[in-house]
Amino acid sequence: MSRFGEIINSDKPVLVDFYATWCGPCKMQEPILKKVKENLGEKATIIKVDVDKNPEAAGQFQVQSVPTLILFKNGKIVWRQSGVVPEETINGLFQAHL
Repeated sequence: MSRFGEIINSDKPVLVDFYATWCGPCKMQEPILKKVKENLGEKATIIKVDVDKNPEAAGQFQVQSVPTLILFKNGKIVWRQSGVVPEETINGLFQAHL
């Protein structure tokens, strides 16, 4: 199993941020995710996947636009959304899946 597979199969919720370095909205999403991670600490995992460097991961989850956030729990997708997602929404999601 790939390292990515190991991470998303965790029993902790894992938020994956599919992004690109050239993407303006992705740059807006980054500080929001940093704040969420500070609040959550070790209760959840947030990882970033550059779609240009990891096209197979983007293809596996049919990521058509960036940013796309996908929340995994035990390897299953429990939520996904494209575009910039507000901090309150992400915090609420994690609370629901912790």
